[in-house]
Amino acid sequence: MSTVKIHTIIVAGGSGSRFGADIPKQYCLLAKRPILIHTIEAMRHALPDAEITLVISSDMQQLWDDLCKTHDFISPTVVYGGATRAQSVANAINSINNPDKDDIVLIHDGARPLVDEPTVKRVVECLISQTSDGVIPAIALTDSIRELDDTGSHPVDRSRYRAVQTPQGFNLIALQKAYQIPERPDWTDDASVMATAGKTKINLVEGSPENIKITNPLDIEIAEAIMRCRQK
Repeated sequence: MSTVKIHTIIVAGGSGSRFGADIPKQYCLLAKRPILIHTIEAMRHALPDAEITLVISSDMQQLWDDLCKTHDFISPTVVYGGATRAQSVANAINSINNPDKDDIVLIHDGARPLVDEPTVKRVVECLISQTSDGVIPAIALTDSIRELDDTGSHPVDRSRYRAVQTPQGFNLIALQKAYQIPERPDWTDDASVMATAGKTKINLVEGSPENIKITNPLDIEIAEAIMRCRQK
């Protein structure tokens, strides 16, 4: 790996309302430990020298402190999120002072606890070795898909599409500048923010089918099954 300084931002400020639990999903248990702890540990394992910033809601600080104490876990530096994911990421990247022009940043979802080391390193290595505005892990679609329009729906060639994952990697200073643009409703991820700033050359690297995002309770069972398979 290169000596370029790597910053990692783990975004976990959401309410997780679709999950349906009493607390945001990232604090729910996966194999007897909070999902967020698994996510942080996965990123620490993949990039032990990277500086991690964790974004959480200020309302969840006490809960997070209690969970860290219960599970004997040392938290990364915490930054409080905003009303939207974009505001949360902006708060985190703007908390990094005086970055070098070559510093890179990885933005990772707190609800993706099964990200593996090869995926993370593919993102970093591609970002360092190739000229691009960003790097995204992605996987091919397995389901047939249809596109909706005013007349109904029609099939599209799924081979031309990819499902996007995280962590997404960028030059830190370039991403900081992109987030100075007023927020737009079409900002679905950090690559779309960069595109608004005119940075559209995004390289794709192979993601992992196991790098699932926990969205509903069934995903917990799926994630635990994946973890059992890994242990074997």
